[in-house]
Amino acid sequence: MRLFAAVLPPEEVVQELALEVTALRKLPGADGLRWTGRPGWHFTLAFYGEVDEALVPDLSARLERAAHRTEPFRLALRGGGQFGRGRALWTGAEGDLATLRLLADRSEAAGRKAGVDMGEHRRYKAHLTVARSRAAHDVRPYVAALDMFTSRTWTVDGLMLVRSNLPKSGVAGEQPRYEAVARWPLGGGG
Repeated sequence: MRLFAAVLPPEEVVQELALEVTALRKLPGADGLRWTGRPGWHFTLAFYGEVDEALVPDLSARLERAAHRTEPFRLALRGGGQFGRGRALWTGAEGDLATLRLLADRSEAAGRKAGVDMGEHRRYKAHLTVARSRAAHDVRPYVAALDMFTSRTWTVDGLMLVRSNLPKSGVAGEQPRYEAVARWPLGGGG
């Protein structure tokens, strides 16, 4: 199964982002981007890819320990940026980014220790993808618009293991489906 560890913003923050994305989609050229649907709005902490089901119990136990060792922290959506010459448009984060990075590092370590092939380590960059493009796309107007965006602040109080079900229909614009495999509360230990 295709898995990743994530932090999800609460519904009121998702609603604020939805209003911002609605405005972005009215900008010229927006139809050249594939906009991520609301179910896909999350901060991926560690991407595990295809994981053998036999590894999932150990991975889950390790993620539970990582959550237990990480105290709740404050976060907000803030600003925007892009990867890959406009192939990914995202909104970033502000708040306790050190703890978010720590949780990402712990989530990656959990995968490695559980035997998941994680590939090479990359420094974590907090981002929530709002649109993608198969080819390079000039997203500067969208990034500029996102510079003014800041959501309300919330307390991150949980870590999720999420299953990603990729589209199989071949229908243009079909989005992956996300399914929570497990959720653990943050805090409770050092």
